Amino acid sequence: MEGGSDKVVETVIAGSYVEMETDGKPTTYKTRLSKFLWDGGSVYDAWFSCASNQVAQVLLTLPYSFSQLGMLSGICFQLFYGLLGSWTAYLISVLYVEYRTRKEREKVDFRNHVIQWFEVLDGLLGKHWRNVGLAFNCTFLLFGSVIQLIACASNIYYINDNLDKRTWTYIFGACCATTVFVPSFKNYRIWSFLGLIMTTYTSWYLTIASLLHGQVQDVKHSGPTKMVLYFTGATNILYTFGGHAVTVEIMHAMWKPQKFKAIYLMATLYVLTLTLPSAISVYWAFGDLLLNHSNAFALLPKSPLRDMAVVLMLIHQFITFGFACTPLYFVWEKAIGMHECKSLCKRAAARLPVVIPIWFLAIIFPFFGPINSTVGSLLVSFTVYIIPSLAHILVFRSAAARENAVEPPPKFLGRWAGVYSINVFVVVWVFIVGFGFGGWASVINFVHQIDTFGLFTKCYQCPPPGGPLPPSPPPMAHHFLNSSFAAPPSHHHGVHLHRQ
Repeated sequence: MEGGSDKVVETVIAGSYVEMETDGKPTTYKTRLSKFLWDGGSVYDAWFSCASNQVAQVLLTLPYSFSQLGMLSGICFQLFYGLLGSWTAYLISVLYVEYRTRKEREKVDFRNHVIQWFEVLDGLLGKHWRNVGLAFNCTFLLFGSVIQLIACASNIYYINDNLDKRTWTYIFGACCATTVFVPSFKNYRIWSFLGLIMTTYTSWYLTIASLLHGQVQDVKHSGPTKMVLYFTGATNILYTFGGHAVTVEIMHAMWKPQKFKAIYLMATLYVLTLTLPSAISVYWAFGDLLLNHSNAFALLPKSPLRDMAVVLMLIHQFITFGFACTPLYFVWEKAIGMHECKSLCKRAAARLPVVIPIWFLAIIFPFFGPINSTVGSLLVSFTVYIIPSLAHILVFRSAAARENAVEPPPKFLGRWAGVYSINVFVVVWVFIVGFGFGGWASVINFVHQIDTFGLFTKCYQCPPPGGPLPPSPPPMAHHFLNSSFAAPPSHHHGVHLHRQ
């Protein structure tokens, strides 16, 4: 019986969208090239999308989190939240397959429609869950896009400080608006692949450069010192591994979405090979200096290799901005009745109003680092951890639903009882530690940034003119950090803060 059921599911949900969309059209060199570069729907494309999208600018703020948490807690929280994030991504994938299978058995056609998380909740649990999911998801993706824009301005400043960070935000806001021309997640194949190369390079640059730099004079590793800082740092890591608000859209772009299952876990394991070495090394080298420098680039001396890392992260932030914004474009298109329009230019024009509030919010709250924790505690905790766990419990609460489940839990998880227990633990832990303590700490820290720097601050955490140079690296690191063709370190890259 079970084998027969699996066969039915395979037939129902294993359609190849690319074949359906190009049916009857001749295959030319141009379409073959287009398929190779853009039309991604394999498990590998999904893996690249998950791994590339999971860590972007947050790679630069994790050393800052380590300075708040201390080394041991920083490592433990990364491993713990990486596992928790993979678990809830698995739950979302199970619920997506359940929803889609039910709908396709009713002969619903999704060829010109991208399924989103709020629609899964609507189909499985009703309109109240849809509204809650829509509110949290859209707000999280909105601020996720804001964070990418802030990160662009923060990073480019370390290459060119002739303009302040607010001016760079204006410029990059206009540049990021070009993502309105990317139709869907199927078209991110080459970008996801390149994006992962960029984060990999940056991570290992931070790791090697910090180790060669060595520890600064009288380095201190005093964290954790305050509960507020401790839970702010923990919530930033919660945010790091909660980047799967776009999981449903990534799955929908796959030719066989039921193969998603363990992809997010595999992506997380790779991401940990980037986040742990870089955060540990930078914190080891600079210690408590990171408490006042949420961007790790701020403490490393200027060099061509650092500039390359900055440029690669800037390009990656465009990609991640597109990842975070594309689901918002879909929601907006559906709201105004443009989602199934065949004209890309008309859809792009209709999407532009979505970018304006993102641009505006990035200028109001340019607090690179603290804003991650605030978004993590107030939005990610519900969007990514609590709502999927509760939804899974409620969808399969009846014996009939469990009996007819498209994807029942595997034996090694303890079947339904095991999954139920894990879900309850996730809900309780994230609500108390992530939302409760994390929300309290993050909001206090966020308000402190407003009191210190003010809203619409011109240049957040910029050093004063004529500030001291960064600590000089030992001789053995000279070639790697400041090679012979490097420009001398700018006097603007000091280690003190300045309100502008």
